[in-house]
Amino acid sequence: MPSSLLASLVLLLHALFVLFALFGALTTLAWRWAPVLHLPALAWGVFVELSGGICPLTPLENSLRRAAGEAGYEGGFLEHYLLPILYPAALSPRLQTLLGVGLAAINLLLYAWVIRRMRQRRAA
Repeated sequence: MPSSLLASLVLLLHALFVLFALFGALTTLAWRWAPVLHLPALAWGVFVELSGGICPLTPLENSLRRAAGEAGYEGGFLEHYLLPILYPAALSPRLQTLLGVGLAAINLLLYAWVIRRMRQRRAA
């Protein structure tokens, strides 16, 4: 399989992971066991953002792109793909901390909503 295709698959996997970390609490509505998968993904996402780190999928994608003769990129996945869309400025440590706190806050709200909804279903 060509390195370029593998890099694109890693990119897709990375994007799906980010979406799962952000909204995975909602999967609990369909599967009660979903938090077993989501909470570690959420913890990893919050850790990477708060520590200022880079997910290991980013260097993997970059190395595959370079192996395919393409240019890699500096920084992390969010900084390269999402921040140019969402934010005009480069990713700063302060913004990365805000993203981590926002990720945790969104999921606290989602889990509170999911728990309330599940309790309402049982009461009905």
